[in-house]
Amino acid sequence: MTELERLTQFCEALGAPRTQAEAMAAQLLKRADQQAAERGVTREAALKRLVDLVVQGRSGKVPDEFAAPPPEGKQGG
Repeated sequence: MTELERLTQFCEALGAPRTQAEAMAAQLLKRADQQAAERGVTREAALKRLVDLVVQGRSGKVPDEFAAPPPEGKQGG
């Protein structure tokens, strides 16, 4: 089984229809390659980070790096 097939199955297990799961898997692999080159990390580390973000997003958790900053004037009261 290829990496793309495994990621497609993973995305399907999270609830994506087959066509969408295939597109998501391909994008995850493409972005992992980009991030590995941009950030100087291994492809595996980049893919792990992206998969972790997908899992967090699917469970409704917003990772800290994507959380909106508090409204102006409401910081630390």
